[in-house]
Amino acid sequence: MKLTFRIQYHTVWGEDLRVIFDEGDPLFLQLSTRDGSEWKGSCDYSPAESGRPITYRYGVFRDDMCIRKELGAIAHTVYSGNVQQHQYLIEDCWRDLPTENYRYSSAFNDVHPLTSPNRLSNNVGSCITFRALCPGLHVQGQELGIIGSCSALGNWEYCRPIRMHEVASGVWQLTLDASALKSPFEYKFVAINEKTGAVEEWETRPNRLFQIRPLQRGETYLPAEAEVFFNRPACRIAGTAIPVFSLRSEGSCGVGDFGDLKRFITWAIETGQRAVQILPINDTTMTGTWMDSYPYNSISIYAFHPMYIDLRQLPALNDEEAMKAFERRRITLNGLSQVDYEKVNCLKREYLHTLFHQEQEQFLEMPEFKAFVQKNEEWLQPYAVFSVLRDRNGTADFRRWGVDSVYQADRVQQMCIPGSTYYEDICFYYFLQYYLHVQLLDACTYGRSQGVIVKGDIPIGISRNSVEAWVEPYYFNMNGQAGAPPDAFSTNGQNWGMPTYNWQVMEKDQYHWWQRRFRKMAEYFTAYRIDHILGFFRIWEIPYHSVHGLLGQFVPSLPMSKEEIQSFGLDFDKERMTRPYIDDQLIDKLFGDKAHEVRHTFLKHLPSKLYALRPEYNTQRKVETYFDGKDDPASTDMREKLYSLISDVLFIADRDDPNKFHPRIAVQNEPVFCHLSAKEQQAFNRLYDHYYYQRHNEFWYHEAMKKLPILLQATPMLVCGEDLGMVPGCVPWVMNQLQILSLEIQRMPKQTGIEFGRPENYPYLSVCTIGTHDMTTLRGWWKEDSTVTDRFYHNELHYWGTTPEEAPGWLCEEIVRRHLQCPSMLCILTWQDWTAMDEAIRNADIDAERINIPANPHNYWRWRMHITLEKLMSLTDFNQHIRQMIAESGRADG
Repeated sequence: MKLTFRIQYHTVWGEDLRVIFDEGDPLFLQLSTRDGSEWKGSCDYSPAESGRPITYRYGVFRDDMCIRKELGAIAHTVYSGNVQQHQYLIEDCWRDLPTENYRYSSAFNDVHPLTSPNRLSNNVGSCITFRALCPGLHVQGQELGIIGSCSALGNWEYCRPIRMHEVASGVWQLTLDASALKSPFEYKFVAINEKTGAVEEWETRPNRLFQIRPLQRGETYLPAEAEVFFNRPACRIAGTAIPVFSLRSEGSCGVGDFGDLKRFITWAIETGQRAVQILPINDTTMTGTWMDSYPYNSISIYAFHPMYIDLRQLPALNDEEAMKAFERRRITLNGLSQVDYEKVNCLKREYLHTLFHQEQEQFLEMPEFKAFVQKNEEWLQPYAVFSVLRDRNGTADFRRWGVDSVYQADRVQQMCIPGSTYYEDICFYYFLQYYLHVQLLDACTYGRSQGVIVKGDIPIGISRNSVEAWVEPYYFNMNGQAGAPPDAFSTNGQNWGMPTYNWQVMEKDQYHWWQRRFRKMAEYFTAYRIDHILGFFRIWEIPYHSVHGLLGQFVPSLPMSKEEIQSFGLDFDKERMTRPYIDDQLIDKLFGDKAHEVRHTFLKHLPSKLYALRPEYNTQRKVETYFDGKDDPASTDMREKLYSLISDVLFIADRDDPNKFHPRIAVQNEPVFCHLSAKEQQAFNRLYDHYYYQRHNEFWYHEAMKKLPILLQATPMLVCGEDLGMVPGCVPWVMNQLQILSLEIQRMPKQTGIEFGRPENYPYLSVCTIGTHDMTTLRGWWKEDSTVTDRFYHNELHYWGTTPEEAPGWLCEEIVRRHLQCPSMLCILTWQDWTAMDEAIRNADIDAERINIPANPHNYWRWRMHITLEKLMSLTDFNQHIRQMIAESGRADG
């Protein structure tokens, strides 16, 4: 078939416009123009498979490099309307994202059958194909229709619209005989009743005018796709955030599972909520100890943690005595106030091993199981082999696996062949992942069928001891550690210990690694949270020799040369400004009566009056090794102070170019800065402000726009970004352009110069919450600093009198109510903050409700609900009160 494209798009000198076909890379059609605004081009093109639609996007190129491409998951689409038609005249307009793009996401669209495009008989001479974008009609029991001023379009009679065909979610098309449509004519798109076909709503705009020259036989004309709008209120939804491991039911095994998740969704439905948000659920099994409880440090981006299997959905053990023994241990663990990670996983693993051997023969022959293995083989085989090798070698550090320390695809394939010495153990992990998949899919499908968004969480990093690091090491910088700069919650920054990404390599295959990851999540979730979305702009990379996060630098970034540093008025001395400033006064002040020991053990005297760290202790990792096993308070205190000595520098050399430098983050309160003259301090501060708040905005904008549009096109999920911390000015530009929901927290306002955010001013495209898993609960925060809560009580809530020492239920309810009433699309509160409203229900122990302390790299993630889901469901008055609050806030109908 011959395709002729016409589009208006203004370019500048040196740019050209091309049609990029989705079927081929780099298959495209270069268009031509006379004025840089009106572009046209033709080509002969046939889909790879007969009957398949042709999908394409427009891109702007300069020197054969695509510098800009249409955004969004919805491509332009052309279907054959008649097998005899062979020329298609296509009018288009550049489309980034549809207005209200969120409505096209799977979070706001139910699952329903799509229809094939209509095809006319072969004797039709020419055709007109109308294309329209309109999501969410099936939720209202409606479909899209077209009605107009000519007889073929019903002569404006409300009972005679022409029904369109939804060929993709939210994408509608209709092909008509051109001879029956006498140009010019007027028309409108309408929402029609699915059953009767009668018009129920008219699009909210003036009549559309159709006017075109007569078509020749064999031609099909496609007007530009129309975005169709009806009078729909903005979707506003309430929900709850809770880790799956924190769920508790009478039948769970000391930890929440996917069956409990389904029960929790039922509670959300009963209380009028339409969103449930969870933490990452991937397998983190590395050491078999409680250290594996950290959910953001997984061994696989695909495999789920075995502890989330709901044993109640599996067959019982045939051995009655073994079953009774298991039940006794289960009851004991389930009665604990916190998750005993090690005992829970030990018990469930024992049970699952026994069950696997009991059911193995029948299980391996199940057609559903075989289909699962075949579909997921790409990630499932390496994960299962990795897990077996971890178990046999006693470590997840694959570098210690001898011949298997380097991934060999052929060897892995041989291990997975029936009859190999590894095969049975590998099948055990297939067994686990199959049932995890079935149970999570069941919970999420149930949520979707009830109109509940189940929102997943995508960690920004991977573990350096993971399947991905073993199989695809070229995607990562293993000599760096991802983390975050210091903030109010972590004065030394955060060191997550994870390798950073090699974005240059990932860019070469269009971020295929990330696209696969997102598509896997889309099998279950309809929305997701991008953990630390700032990492797609730049990541805080800490050298591997550091423990704290203060010696990091942003990657990618624009380091400064010596000449550029001096242009700010600072006389740059590499020797003085890139090493710690250590003198006797500082040593005595820091270490007191231990000063002599520190000088003798860790320091050496320089020719000047200063000291330097001895070579065997000149990095934080070396100091950490020295103090390994010394956990007494005195040793811990000395270790931390030695860390601070090592990080007391003004500049850090760039990781790639040792002759360029980065100002050390948050150095203004360090001794090395205090020893500068007043003039030098002023010059450094000018340089510092330029570097951290101005220098990189355009650079980081383009870095994010290389990655995020491609990833957002990979799935129809609703996208939310965790945009907290040291946020560059370009982040809101990208998030607004891509319609990514921001995260709004009142105690972490994004506007400078204010102490508390104003919920009533939050943007619509946002998720508002009182606190996250990394923060204290509302009641915990209230106790942290009485001077802060006093200002909040009087200046923000506008109450008189003495500020309560602890947050009473009525006060928590007032804060919850204000968040529910804010403009944010999603108001997702932690379960602890919902229950804080009722003093008879909430946990008496405020500190026990804290999930994570980011400043502690070895936090034990073990919080559990203090009441069971069965008890929660029985709290009729409490649940009805939540439902009423949600209804009063206008969030009941979403």
